[in-house]
Amino acid sequence: MVQLKKLNLTHYIFIGLILGVIIGHYFNTTLHTAQDREVVTDNLSIISEVFLHLIKLIISPLVLCSIIIGIAKLGYISSLLRIGIKTIGLFILSSLISLTAGLIMVNILRPGDAMVSITSHMHNISYKPIIQSGAMSIKTFILEIFPQSIVGSMANNNILQVVVFSLLFATGLMALGKKGEPLIEILEIIFHSMLNITNYVMKLAPLAVFASVTTVVTQNGLSVLGVYGKFMLEFYLTVIILLTILISLAWLILRNSTFKLLNNTLPAIILAFTTSSSESAYPKVLNTLENFGVSNKTAAFVLPIGYSFNLTGSMIYCSFATIFIAQAFQINLPIFTQLTILSMLMLTSKGMAGVPRASLVVVAATLVQFKIPQEGLVLLLAVDHFLDMARSATNVIGNALSCAIVSKWEKEI
Repeated sequence: MVQLKKLNLTHYIFIGLILGVIIGHYFNTTLHTAQDREVVTDNLSIISEVFLHLIKLIISPLVLCSIIIGIAKLGYISSLLRIGIKTIGLFILSSLISLTAGLIMVNILRPGDAMVSITSHMHNISYKPIIQSGAMSIKTFILEIFPQSIVGSMANNNILQVVVFSLLFATGLMALGKKGEPLIEILEIIFHSMLNITNYVMKLAPLAVFASVTTVVTQNGLSVLGVYGKFMLEFYLTVIILLTILISLAWLILRNSTFKLLNNTLPAIILAFTTSSSESAYPKVLNTLENFGVSNKTAAFVLPIGYSFNLTGSMIYCSFATIFIAQAFQINLPIFTQLTILSMLMLTSKGMAGVPRASLVVVAATLVQFKIPQEGLVLLLAVDHFLDMARSATNVIGNALSCAIVSKWEKEI
């Protein structure tokens, strides 16, 4: 007798998606008045709203702990300072390329415009449809960066202020040397505790997907599926463009070894794609890099940092998704505001590798900071798994290429 494989969270999310389409279509065809449909969707929205509240609950502690731990630990590796400078410089460059590519493509393709009919049915939105989010003075903007109270910043989910405090605190902690190690251990305990909470919250994701998809299909009918399909295709096109840029830049340094590395890394890429987890491919990537000629010292240093600071797939998604939601709610984001978002994502997207659906958490933090409706996250929930597949595979490719480039600079290969 063949034993059935135990269903995991991804399977349940997919089941929630299918059931949402079926139930939503049933309500859409059997409830003939807008008022009846509104009663159903209003009750269902409670589920997705609870999920969003819990997501916002974990944002600040995760950002605070992950940044402090990452930077403080980096300070202890003095023997690898030279490699560290090259690595961080390369990661900053790839981060800028990823975020900028997402920003440019989402402004060219404007996928959010097709979602306006959906967002117009969403409730609890107490502002006008079109908002000039960039209407703040330079003085106000600068003062908003620096917190007066970290407790107040975390209570209000002012992530930019939390990041600034984390950077300052990590610098002070780094200066303590070994005296600061006990505090780092405590922060790691807090961080892993928050990861456990995140895992618990993500167990609600199938219900949130079911509620959000049912709500959307009830209000708009099956025609909305075409809108989601278009959004997914546009994001995958954006990812392909990013990969073309990254591989081309890598070829300038690695030459033909670039394609040999990609071919050797293919099993790890497929694993990350099918599991929607770049972490699941980590052992395979490390083994592939060492077989490729990267020294254990370089691979063991660059790759773990890359999994926190060089998530190219996640970063392009963060900028793409944030502006997408703003477009869906007809929020006008001037270029200055978009560049500010890009700068913030450079910081908030770091150190989140171990968080399930980490990109959703980062996007949620950005939405809060720039007063873009967090309800927009439900637009992503229904198809986030399929987008996460592309993100995870891109993260693996970006880290493998970066590690090989640093090794080349160190004259190892």
